[in-house]
Amino acid sequence: MTGPTRAEYCVIACAEAWRDDDEVLASPMGLIPSIGARLARLTFAPELLLTDGEALLVRPDGTPEGWLPYREHLAWVTGGRRHVMMGASQIDRFGNQNISCIGDWERPRRQLLGVRGAPVNTLNNPTSYWIPRHSRRVFVDRVDMVCGVGYDRAAGARYHRIPRVVSDLGVFDFATPDRSMRLASLHPGVTVEQVREATGFELTVPDAVPATRDPTDEELRLIREIVDPAGTRAREVSA
Repeated sequence: MTGPTRAEYCVIACAEAWRDDDEVLASPMGLIPSIGARLARLTFAPELLLTDGEALLVRPDGTPEGWLPYREHLAWVTGGRRHVMMGASQIDRFGNQNISCIGDWERPRRQLLGVRGAPVNTLNNPTSYWIPRHSRRVFVDRVDMVCGVGYDRAAGARYHRIPRVVSDLGVFDFATPDRSMRLASLHPGVTVEQVREATGFELTVPDAVPATRDPTDEELRLIREIVDPAGTRAREVSA
């Protein structure tokens, strides 16, 4: 078996977001987060609940295993029993996320998805982020519009939590006194200098930054043979 690719390290890092979550509804948005959630369910998070995004609970292969009516779904969303992994067009040092527009919102240079469900997600259940191309255009000093709520704006929100941000360079968390972003691990082959150069604000960087954990042989087999045999993960991260 060949060694893990950068994309497979990203899958592992996304899967780890759901470790110890027990029976919560996983809502991965994007290709690699979806592969990661399915891998977590097949390995260390067997109680994780997966959804088709509409009304069904599904197994890792997509076949139905239960029914989740929309009213019940909303109760989970607002009660802290869901863990979302969203994308971000911009994210800042405190985890504020923007998916709405670039530039002044009254006259934006570029219109994006819109705010959508980001405020409800971030204030009412844990929300992690997946960013396939780490750059200063995404990791910005201040987002142009707050869609997902960061730690500096979430006072009093009972279920607000940002477990991790995963990019193609590493894993980030907010385990600092002021709840600003910290470099938690580097994917193999990536240096601290690369991350700093690609980030538009000053990260907290520990004296010793660990490497993102290696996938086990069984996890690699599951990724390559069961969860993503077509290799679609390489479309998002090719290194």
